[in-house]
Amino acid sequence: MRLFPAIDLKEGRCVRLKQGDMNQATVYSDDPAAQARAFEALGFDYLHVVDLDGAFAGKPVNAAAVEAIRRATRFPVQLGGGIRDMKTVEGWLGKGVTRVIIGTAAVRDPDFVRAAAKAFPGQVAVGIDARDGWVAVEGWAETSTLAAEDLARRFEDAGVAAIVYTNIARDGMLSGIDWDGTIGLADAVAIPVIASGGLASMDDVRTLASPRAAKLAGAITGKALYDGRLDPREALDLLKAGGRP
Repeated sequence: MRLFPAIDLKEGRCVRLKQGDMNQATVYSDDPAAQARAFEALGFDYLHVVDLDGAFAGKPVNAAAVEAIRRATRFPVQLGGGIRDMKTVEGWLGKGVTRVIIGTAAVRDPDFVRAAAKAFPGQVAVGIDARDGWVAVEGWAETSTLAAEDLARRFEDAGVAAIVYTNIARDGMLSGIDWDGTIGLADAVAIPVIASGGLASMDDVRTLASPRAAKLAGAITGKALYDGRLDPREALDLLKAGGRP
């Protein structure tokens, strides 16, 4: 079970949003590469990065910050935000990103996701961000008429490495992960599911380490880590111990 620390990039800085609202951004660092190094030093082994500006623009915007993170650290990076075509997928993977996360394009152009997953086995994930059960796109600015589970089922046989599932209402709110929705999605598909949005405390980590969440591939932590509500070493030790104190 893996815990992914998150770096969300806005205008080259490391920020956290509330429910995906770009007008409610808290800046945690002006140096994302230094923040990534700090996470690596704590013992995390996989970094989750989102190009927030790219998600709205539909193309990479914070490339310089992502490349600085890659130069500064050795651990693998999964990256989402503005990945809408094969050229962008090839570009990021060519620059050393381990796995790309395709969100909006998974709704708009599922054939592109299938082609990317076939061309780059194990390196393409799908980001499913849901508001009241319906998939949101364009940096969460628009809500589609597609249910999260229906979208996930579209890629059952596509070779997608993982699904990153976010309940938007929980994101940045420290209200706890939507365990029922996330585990329900993991039960519905064979693709590994990563929980995102709302991780608030060690209680969430204990749930992640419990048999209830055994089908999940891990969870992403953001605000709780930055605000000091989560002791990273304690959390990582608990997961390594399989939930045993």
